[in-house]
Amino acid sequence: MSTWANLGLQDSASPLMEQLTFFHDHALLILVMITVLVGYLMFMLFFNNYVNRFLLHGQLIEMIWTILPAIILLFIALPSLRLLYLLDEINEPSVTLKSIGHQWYWSYEYSDFNNIEFDSYMIPTNELSIDSFRLLDVDNRIVLPMNSQIRILVTAADVIHSWTIPALGVKVDGTPGRLNQTNFFMNRPGLFYGQCSEICGANHSFMPIVIESVPVNYFIKWISSNMNS
Repeated sequence: MSTWANLGLQDSASPLMEQLTFFHDHALLILVMITVLVGYLMFMLFFNNYVNRFLLHGQLIEMIWTILPAIILLFIALPSLRLLYLLDEINEPSVTLKSIGHQWYWSYEYSDFNNIEFDSYMIPTNELSIDSFRLLDVDNRIVLPMNSQIRILVTAADVIHSWTIPALGVKVDGTPGRLNQTNFFMNRPGLFYGQCSEICGANHSFMPIVIESVPVNYFIKWISSNMNS
């Protein structure tokens, strides 16, 4: 999760988020190069006294400043398209989780395992424990296995919500009457925090999301205990 004075992106917890981080750095490097070049040219233009009384046209420079930006855009567009298709690729998921957005909480269903269902509410500030995070912790966390392909189906019961986990590179809109899906793969254990990133009404209270990534054998024990209870 983000901490104080963290100016960069969160540490990635999935291969897709790693690719998103690499693309961010790639695009930012190109932007820095363009900014430095244009800044240098503007500085030199403002502070020189050169005058060319015979300059009427410059076809060469016009060709350069037309073709060069097109080439630079290709260097941004091609990795972006590759990443766009990678984000949509779903490859034989091991677990399917259904998430339903309500005002102002999430409902979850593990339909693969005898339809385990529960609601997940934000813990109020006056009920937080000493090791909890304000506006981020929930009473029922999502428990999912690491090193497994996870598919998530997202919808909403009232207004548009958005199921977002930055560390996993996941952002899916939950729209009433529509079922959207995406996938992710967690490559390390831990707690991953997210929030609804839509402006979906007054008293929104952020609708936090907490995923608990655990080894597969712990996940099987959790599923067994919930199916028996």
